Amino acid sequence: MGVFSRLSDIVNSNINSLLDRAEDPEKIMRLIIQEMEDTLVEVRASAARAIADRKELERKRADFQQRHDEWGRKAELAVERGRDDLARGALVARRKAGEMAEMLSSELRQIDETIGKSTEDLSQLQAKLKEAKAKQRSVEIRRQAAHDRVRVNRLVYSNRVEDAVARYDQFERKVDELEAEAEVYAAGRPRSLTEQFAELEAEETVSAELAQLKQLVSDRGGKV
Repeated sequence: MGVFSRLSDIVNSNINSLLDRAEDPEKIMRLIIQEMEDTLVEVRASAARAIADRKELERKRADFQQRHDEWGRKAELAVERGRDDLARGALVARRKAGEMAEMLSSELRQIDETIGKSTEDLSQLQAKLKEAKAKQRSVEIRRQAAHDRVRVNRLVYSNRVEDAVARYDQFERKVDELEAEAEVYAAGRPRSLTEQFAELEAEETVSAELAQLKQLVSDRGGKV
């Protein structure tokens, strides 16, 4: 298949329709993008060659046009000098040069049409490639999101999570029991001499603060 034929098929294709018919849309999308990128490179290369050919044809056409004009001047000179034989030869040469210039002009018009069509198709192909890459990115994001949701749901709704939570509750219950047992031991042991004096000092501090408060209220005329 030629480059321009393949390009036309890609440009005229419907990406969504291709994906709907595909068993593996991601694989098809990758292949489509690869085909587009390869075709893009080939079309650009073909366009560059066509432009180079056009420049060469333009130079040749200009050369034959110059010969055509030059032979015309020589024919005029020959007529002025009475050399009809030379004038006839110059006219024949001028006609041939003119025919070659016209033929090259026709080829140039065909190349211009080809380059114009190639440029138009190239623009459409780039738009299609952009669309395909956007579609590919969208599918990848949706697939990843769906994959993450499946993983989350498997964890949230699986018995493994419930079992783990239940075991953790059991472990927490054992810790509570150990803490309670430690408190029981602490409450049941006799207080040390230091602790008793500390408690006594605290009671004296509270009694002193209470006496000060009563005196303050009495000074203000309050009743205790």
